Amino acid sequence: MIKRLVLFALLLNAMMGWSSAILIPMDAESQSDHLKAYGIAFWVLDQGEEIQWLLNFRGGAFVLPNGELIAKECQLRGVSFEVISESKLSNILETIESPSQNSAAVLLEKAPKIAVYSPDGKQPWDDAVTLVLTYAEIPYTIIYDHEVLSDGLAEYDWLHLHHEDFTGQYGKFYRAYRSEPWYIQQKKDAEALAQSVGFSKVSEEKLAVAQKVKEYVIGGGFMFAMCSATDSFDIALSAEGLDICEPMFDGDGTTPNYQNKLDYTQTFAFKDFLLERNPDVYEFSSIDTTQKRQTPKDLDYFSLMEFSAKWDPIPTMLCQNHTALIKGFMGQTTAFNSKNVKSEVLVLGRQEVNQEARYIHGIKGKGFFTFYGGHDPEDYAHRVGDQKTELALHPNSPGYRLILNNVLFPAARKEKQKT
Repeated sequence: MIKRLVLFALLLNAMMGWSSAILIPMDAESQSDHLKAYGIAFWVLDQGEEIQWLLNFRGGAFVLPNGELIAKECQLRGVSFEVISESKLSNILETIESPSQNSAAVLLEKAPKIAVYSPDGKQPWDDAVTLVLTYAEIPYTIIYDHEVLSDGLAEYDWLHLHHEDFTGQYGKFYRAYRSEPWYIQQKKDAEALAQSVGFSKVSEEKLAVAQKVKEYVIGGGFMFAMCSATDSFDIALSAEGLDICEPMFDGDGTTPNYQNKLDYTQTFAFKDFLLERNPDVYEFSSIDTTQKRQTPKDLDYFSLMEFSAKWDPIPTMLCQNHTALIKGFMGQTTAFNSKNVKSEVLVLGRQEVNQEARYIHGIKGKGFFTFYGGHDPEDYAHRVGDQKTELALHPNSPGYRLILNNVLFPAARKEKQKT
């Protein structure tokens, strides 16, 4: 308690240097563009200014120093804001820190340097994270296997894994798309890339990438993944030293009885999963619930869990939203079987009907990871060849907000980060 009072006093003193402040509300009623609001927060941090994230206050509002340039930037980007006086700011902070309120103020200190792991020539439907970063005007750098394998991750604070297949099975697209020119070309490109960095098989090269990412997280990095980059990542780590790819993927047979030789101690989030070895089945393992679930689209929602803002700021940050009920959306990996989620991993979003974990978070070494099931929060059943989502039509998307919570998380003052 004493430590919290000291932190609050420091926070209050820092903020009271402002004669007024800009408050960006993030509740459903007041904010015209939730997604671009994160871009404003990032932009202010990138200018060398500190800001406050008011957890569980008006949907997770931001407090910024008042200034003509910041106000003008909010207006240009269509972000709703309010100019508040020093006394009103003081009252807000005192209310937030009251023991009776499940709220807290978190200091954001520095804009994180962002990397997106993504191949060249990705299609418009490929990745929700690059869509929302671009829409929110948050800068990022595209990297891929060469950069990862040459220890390039050390330059970044936050890493997103594109919808990759780290098992070397080319997304399990074999049955439906094996004759398609794009599939054939992607397979050739992956094989050529693997050989160029010294591997004879794509599965071996992707495992090496996954292990570099694992080292990055253990060393203190933050990794975010969606859809198939979640379960295929853990599967690859568990299968080190094994061949789990059928001949149509790598030209030779598999390791006998490989299922019983998986090492779940190497994974981030999942345990005791059963691999899908049929190459004609569009599924990696029992982790994903896509083919088991029977929820109609109009009833497909998941709920965000509630945490103590004062004592559990990390999951609280990651769950900030203007609604606790989020529309479901499909993907190759739609949601995670609760039975396959490790006990030490926090479930941030859950679909109770199917007992699915949709949104999970954990600690690995000195770093953090978040896995988010599904492909595109505003396109329920996005398929290969569909047009990309236009986020200008969804500026208040709660599903996309969850991605941006993760983007800002590394900026938070480390003394405030505890689970």
